[in-house]
Amino acid sequence: MPKTIDIHLVNRPDGMPRESDFAAIERSIPDARDGEIQIQNLYMSVDPAMRPRLSRGQEINQPIGGPATGRVTQSRNPAFKEGDIVQHRLSFRQYAVCDGGGVTKLAVDPALPLTVYMHVLGNGGFVAYGGLLEIGRLKDGEQVFVSTAAGSVGSIVAQIAKIKGCTVIGSTGSDEKAAWLKSLGLDVVINYKKEPIRDALKRAATKGLDVYFDNVGGDHLNAALPRMNLLGRIPVCGMVSAYNNPGALSAPINTLSNIIYGRVTIRGFTADDFPHLRPKFNEEMTGWVKSGRIKYQETIVSGIENAPRALIGLLNGENTGKMLVKLAE
Repeated sequence: MPKTIDIHLVNRPDGMPRESDFAAIERSIPDARDGEIQIQNLYMSVDPAMRPRLSRGQEINQPIGGPATGRVTQSRNPAFKEGDIVQHRLSFRQYAVCDGGGVTKLAVDPALPLTVYMHVLGNGGFVAYGGLLEIGRLKDGEQVFVSTAAGSVGSIVAQIAKIKGCTVIGSTGSDEKAAWLKSLGLDVVINYKKEPIRDALKRAATKGLDVYFDNVGGDHLNAALPRMNLLGRIPVCGMVSAYNNPGALSAPINTLSNIIYGRVTIRGFTADDFPHLRPKFNEEMTGWVKSGRIKYQETIVSGIENAPRALIGLLNGENTGKMLVKLAE
């Protein structure tokens, strides 16, 4: 039997997770039984949305779940064959055995790297696409603000908005990320660690904002609300400002009256809200990536033992674009 290393959560984090909150556990991986498949994971994703589950929801002393892409190494399930490339949510482990539930076969375009199916052509890209176009109801030529614009979702949102002829303002936390965003064609980029976001956004949004794609909450939401134009829309994708600081959820947002007088719509969402868009997303995003109209960056960490470090680095903003962990060739 091959050996596999699983990453377990062993302590619930208080604030920012530490590497000591995780443990690498080696075990034997069983052969697939009737109806089962064995998967060798090739890449796994780390995402900000994993952080809340570490405090509530993720079982202690069990492998952590999350998105992964792997290769079927054994199959006793007629729906899969050995060599199939698949996606599932059994990450933070090198091998997995399951009955195929929740496992999706990938139709991989040989002209594209496998990793793109974990971000720009995967769930992150789909969230960006549907969140902006369906939830944000973006119209060509509008004024758009995107927080954490150098992240795997924010960078795609910003580029879609530019494809639609919009004026795009993005915020990020380093000069290096700001330079990359400028290279993508964003009209204004704000380094919120160098100047207060509320002052900077007031200067930048001279025509107001029609859409604010919110990945952050907190100070960014407080800054955006006074800038919203009549009937503005705020699709809320994340609240990363509060993931490691639950007290931030109660930090005062003192600009809420703008929702009333501006008739502003604020709506949270997940990818489950617009499954009907999947075929159009696959067609348009594949074309945009192949033509170079959508660009991306990846931060790839190698080795299952470094998965906790990758997650902590993501939460500290050490990545540009999508943060992935490479588990095998």
